[in-house]
Amino acid sequence: MLNYEEELKKFKPCLDVDEVEDAIYSRDLTDVIDILKEMMKNDRPEQENETEAEKEE
Repeated sequence: MLNYEEELKKFKPCLDVDEVEDAIYSRDLTDVIDILKEMMKNDRPEQENETEAEKEE
């Protein structure tokens, strides 16, 4: 029968998993929110120009 406490003492985490975790956390990944913010930032100058034109009329 397995002695779980003995097995847990022998346990060593896989180094590959730790390396992958570090690589993932060290990257600045783009998500949907970042994409939407960029799209809105690109649209704002056009909207500002439209409102300035309306003010001049």
